[in-house]
Amino acid sequence: MFIALIVSLCSAIFFYVEAFRTGLRAKQWGMAGLVFGPLVLPLFSVQQHMALRKVRGFGAAILRA
Repeated sequence: MFIALIVSLCSAIFFYVEAFRTGLRAKQWGMAGLVFGPLVLPLFSVQQHMALRKVRGFGAAILRA
């Protein structure tokens, strides 16, 4: 039980910082990380990618090194 609490708290901090860094709603993602833990990661990465596409446009190429 203690490990689940620590993992959930670390997930909340991670999602809060990453959402703030990428311009998403930080409180919403921090709370989702606190409640659901690391299960939110696929949803977060899709949301992050969609926000990036919205800003740069859907026709732009994104090159990652």
